[in-house]
Amino acid sequence: MSDQRTRVAAIDCGTNSIRLLITDVEGRSKTDLVREMRVVRLGAGVDVSGHLSGAAIDRTLQATREYAELIAMFGADDVRFCATSAVRDADNATEFEDAVEGILGVRPIVLAGLDEARASFLGATRDLERARTLVVDIGGGSTELVVGSGEEIEWSVSLDVGSVRLTERYLASDPVSVAEVTDCMNHLDSVLAPVVDQITAARLSPLGSIVGVAGTITTVAAHSLALPSYDSGRIHGAVLALDDVRVACLSLVQMSVADRRALPFMHPGRADVIGAGALILDRLIDLLPLDTETLVVSEHDILDGIAWDIVAV
Repeated sequence: MSDQRTRVAAIDCGTNSIRLLITDVEGRSKTDLVREMRVVRLGAGVDVSGHLSGAAIDRTLQATREYAELIAMFGADDVRFCATSAVRDADNATEFEDAVEGILGVRPIVLAGLDEARASFLGATRDLERARTLVVDIGGGSTELVVGSGEEIEWSVSLDVGSVRLTERYLASDPVSVAEVTDCMNHLDSVLAPVVDQITAARLSPLGSIVGVAGTITTVAAHSLALPSYDSGRIHGAVLALDDVRVACLSLVQMSVADRRALPFMHPGRADVIGAGALILDRLIDLLPLDTETLVVSEHDILDGIAWDIVAV
């Protein structure tokens, strides 16, 4: 990597939100200038239809136009737009990609699940000095698990379970019923059982360090910490007892959407799907072969990984 300063703009377009990072990268350090998020729910209904709806595309393109104005204002040297689960699954992805290219002048990169996992790991661990670490990234359409040491990835998997996908499949009631939660948990357990076997077969267990990234986990962290508002400074680097995390997860699952939305740290666009995301985190903690009693929370994730990857040599 060059030690010359490079200003880059990274966009992460997920199932639930689209986010922008404009940052100056110099050597192994970076200075963030802009971090923005819009909840656009691009992946609404994709799990059933396999199709991006016109309304969802319009919402996402409007956010992209706003981001294009910010990128022009800050004069980024390089721009990268990465799309993940919803666009991977959609049969009309080309239409969406063409429209994004018309706005930004760059073609979206649709990340395969394992590439998404790699970017999440790179973003989460860049500023951590840790031995073997499990990074967990729970998104709207998929969940990525990555094990590595330093910046070397030893094993990764991308699972088609996410907060939006599972809400649409299993958690229709408000508040959710016991039967719905049970069905969702049974599905998660069946998805995670072979993952546990893979980790064991690869001789990666027990896992002595776990880092959680992305909106579901940072929101669960805010709930566990009982924050009076969303506070990135308190969330980033927080070390939480796994037992406390599970209590926070189950609390969010049981709440009505209105009660979740009333929480002072809750983004309104996350309130209706956070229960499914919290269930994913709860089952991961319960089932994975962990040799730690704490979860480290990071505000740095796939978005940071995309930015680092732009200047990688």
